[in-house]
Amino acid sequence: METFIIEAVLAAFGAYFFGRWISKYFRVAGLVGKDVHKEGQPTLPTSAGIPAFIAFYFAVMAYVFFRTYVIKEYTGLLDIMASTLSIAFITFIGFLDDVNVAKGGRVGLKQWQKPLLTLPAAVPLMALRVGNSVMSLPFLGEVSFGSLYPLLLIPLAVVGASNMVNLLAGLNGLEAGMGIIYLTSLSLYAYFNAGIAAKIIAFGALGATAGIFLLNRYPAKILPGDSLTYFLGGVLATVAIVGNIEKAALVAAVPFLIEGLLKARGKFKRPTVGKIVNGKIVREGEIYSIPHIFMNGKYTEKQIVRFVWLISGFFSVLVWFV
Repeated sequence: METFIIEAVLAAFGAYFFGRWISKYFRVAGLVGKDVHKEGQPTLPTSAGIPAFIAFYFAVMAYVFFRTYVIKEYTGLLDIMASTLSIAFITFIGFLDDVNVAKGGRVGLKQWQKPLLTLPAAVPLMALRVGNSVMSLPFLGEVSFGSLYPLLLIPLAVVGASNMVNLLAGLNGLEAGMGIIYLTSLSLYAYFNAGIAAKIIAFGALGATAGIFLLNRYPAKILPGDSLTYFLGGVLATVAIVGNIEKAALVAAVPFLIEGLLKARGKFKRPTVGKIVNGKIVREGEIYSIPHIFMNGKYTEKQIVRFVWLISGFFSVLVWFV
């Protein structure tokens, strides 16, 4: 356990310090977004997934270097490399979404483009037939999918997770805070129930997310952008696949599934935003997102984020009992 904690701490320090440096570069380059739940909607550097991934990458590679050169252990290397490549591709697609701007401001990718562009990220996992085709699912027990697992379920998981996590966003500290919560649970679950590859990916991502959280918590100094949500979604999918802990990942992801249903109700055109009234947030219209439940004029941005964290925490704890 100690070595995984060291990996996570290394990733956290890397994400924090690199995030501080690159946010200045992003601001100069015009890669900024509006902090919509603040008076005056100030602009902040965005795309925190880039420093998060870089810190994650170096922490994972440092751990791999230690295992191969110091303790001469080579187990799980292909799974680690395939997972890292998939997460890199997914994060890059999120970055493309962040930098797709026009004269009037950020445009982003079209809704139909996002799943299509994230699909190739599944190729490394599919090509190496990573994971186990026998899955343990809630209420169903163990189910064998055979060749459908690498050819159908892996791409569905990668595309679904990366785009699903991207839906629940828009408040300071929300995405990174949720990432810390469910990655803590999945890291510990992987430690006791999965192979080395899942442990290395999960703990490295947990540390990187924690480092970014220090910059993204209220009041944020950098916005997550789609690069961070895609990074977190890619990690969620790859840890589930390489660790064969799909059931745990599905339970931890229930808030995102609920968010997907709510966003579908609004035809994916209703963002997770509200307007500021006397320092509190009020939603406009009906409930199309989990945070909208609490955007009733009674709570601040900080309080709403904490409510959503509690929901995520409930399902992250439930992982251990289902």
